[in-house]
Amino acid sequence: MANLKEIRNRISSVSSTMQITSAMKMVSAAKLKKAQDAITAMRPYSDKLTELLQSLSATLEGDSGSKYADQREVKNVLLIVITSNRGLAGAFNSNIIKETNNLAGSKYANKNVSYLAIGKKANDAFKKTNNVIANESQIFDDLTFDNVAVVAEMLMEKFVSGDFDKIEIIYNKFKNAATQIVMTEQFLPIKPIEGDVVVNTDYIFEPSKIEIVEALIPKSLKTQLYKSIRDSFASEHGARMTAMHKATDNATELRDQLKLTYNKARQASITNEILEIVGGAEALNN
Repeated sequence: MANLKEIRNRISSVSSTMQITSAMKMVSAAKLKKAQDAITAMRPYSDKLTELLQSLSATLEGDSGSKYADQREVKNVLLIVITSNRGLAGAFNSNIIKETNNLAGSKYANKNVSYLAIGKKANDAFKKTNNVIANESQIFDDLTFDNVAVVAEMLMEKFVSGDFDKIEIIYNKFKNAATQIVMTEQFLPIKPIEGDVVVNTDYIFEPSKIEIVEALIPKSLKTQLYKSIRDSFASEHGARMTAMHKATDNATELRDQLKLTYNKARQASITNEILEIVGGAEALNN
């Protein structure tokens, strides 16, 4: 059995760790509320914008001629990998990296796959492949629509210029603090509308349908990327809060076990001292 000093040191170490994990849990909980409110408020706008774009596209005769809807033979693929800049968030980052590797190794096994890292963990995971075209981890320092729009415009330019034939986003979708869903969404080219679309709304167009659609597409793409990053940002804090809550519970349980072990060892030590004293006294009497 470990001596009393070793047990005391372990108790002190576990208690310090418990204080850190508890503090991190409270910080993540505070940040989660703000991030959750932001993504909850944004989703209706994003969904309505997509619905409006699809409704307008469905009323156009034939192909609208959008350069962002060009369906080409897929040779060069870009995967936008959204993770966090920090760890201690459970399986939040590893799930994204695993899904990205699965896509690159199966669906795009015979394609030229490149990566755009949004988050230091994604950059660390894929920089050794020498296929990371950019690291946009700093975007979390000031997460605004305007900053994300710059990245989206760069991606649109690379697609139009033919650098990439397909671009997909891999991120964690926020469901609640304990649940994050790994999502893979096609960013470019714009997916054609599947099936028959019934448009019941009678729009008055000014200046024209095509011009409105062409103006909405870049806006929709920027919003899609921003929503994905916002979703991931909220998911990160939810995952970290949950992970730190479990870590705090485990540290508390371990500390209690160590205290019990310490008390048993101390009791045994006291008992041995009493026996030695009694034994010494008996020897003197004899």
